[in-house]
Amino acid sequence: MALAPHLDGVRVLDFSTVGPGARCARILADYGAELVKVGAPLRSGVQREPPFHSYGANRGMKRIRIDLKSSAGREAFLRLADDADVILESFRPGVMRRLGVGFEDVRARNPRIVFCSTSGYGQSGPYSQWAGHDINYLALGGYLDCSSPRADGGPPLPGATMADIAAGGMQAAIAILAALLRAQRSGEGEYLDVSVADGVLFTTSLWIDQYLATGERPGPGHDVLTGRYAWYDCYRARDGKWLAVGAIEAPFFANLCKALGLDKWIAHQEEDAVQEAMRADFRRVFATRDRDDWVRELAPANTCVAPVYSVPELAEDPHFAERKVFCEATHPAHGRFRQVGPVFAGGDRERGDHVALAYAHSDAESLLGDAGFTAEEIEELRKEGAVA
Repeated sequence: MALAPHLDGVRVLDFSTVGPGARCARILADYGAELVKVGAPLRSGVQREPPFHSYGANRGMKRIRIDLKSSAGREAFLRLADDADVILESFRPGVMRRLGVGFEDVRARNPRIVFCSTSGYGQSGPYSQWAGHDINYLALGGYLDCSSPRADGGPPLPGATMADIAAGGMQAAIAILAALLRAQRSGEGEYLDVSVADGVLFTTSLWIDQYLATGERPGPGHDVLTGRYAWYDCYRARDGKWLAVGAIEAPFFANLCKALGLDKWIAHQEEDAVQEAMRADFRRVFATRDRDDWVRELAPANTCVAPVYSVPELAEDPHFAERKVFCEATHPAHGRFRQVGPVFAGGDRERGDHVALAYAHSDAESLLGDAGFTAEEIEELRKEGAVA
């Protein structure tokens, strides 16, 4: 018998459009929450439609547009919030409160509400009003400084928005799930102040804790994971493609050395003085064969070697295909396309009929009807421009 989705019956009103809030919304929706995207009314020349495929194409979600600057719009939102379990927002700190739809306004009507605010630097502190994006939070939290530098000596640009995804979106999802569990037991909701910059500290906590405990300054090349040793690095193969080597444990390192004909290094794994010579040998040997030849030999042989894939390569990888990490969705304007599916443990990887949400789509009539609005009231709200 198929199990009900984990968050079946949980309604989330989501004000986010991009960044950590949108990542969090995707997670909650993939676990079965009823996710309602709440946006501002469309105004010509003001809003740009994001790429249709962004954030899972908002598959399985609903949408309503509400003008929170109008009294009728605020009241419509608050009536929707009466039956909501979660409100997720990513405005600048203080905006929701000034609009009259902040945590205290909602809690006065719905004491079990979980109200999650995601922001770059948190709701308090001297940086709380700063504008920022992923790279700024990674910079402040030490992530960039501990990463291997570019050729010009500067910090690298990460290949994914790690702050938005892990430090923000996942943090928000975890906090919301914990708060929902608490609310289920106590009947009381709570306010969650999710700071992406705070979350970055968790991603770099190994190095921050090292410094706080010992006074040692972390940085590129200071440790196993930041480039100190030859056996935790990337190497170019004969065909110009790259391999990632992570042979940390001694048995794996020994297996790697034997497979490469470099037995001489087995007894010297952590000797700093020989790392550059070892690295030069690894470069030389790996350059003698194509990447996939090496992968076929080394990956199954307990050497901790993997290919550095491009996105087109990983999209056709047989392992990911068997794991069913990709799904298909249908967009009303763009047709059927592939995308990353519900990949987290417990997500429904079997479903093949995902429906993407068009940017102009609206579920206002059904959502407001469920909240007790009459057809006449809904029509009046539409005429006023309070909802769409």
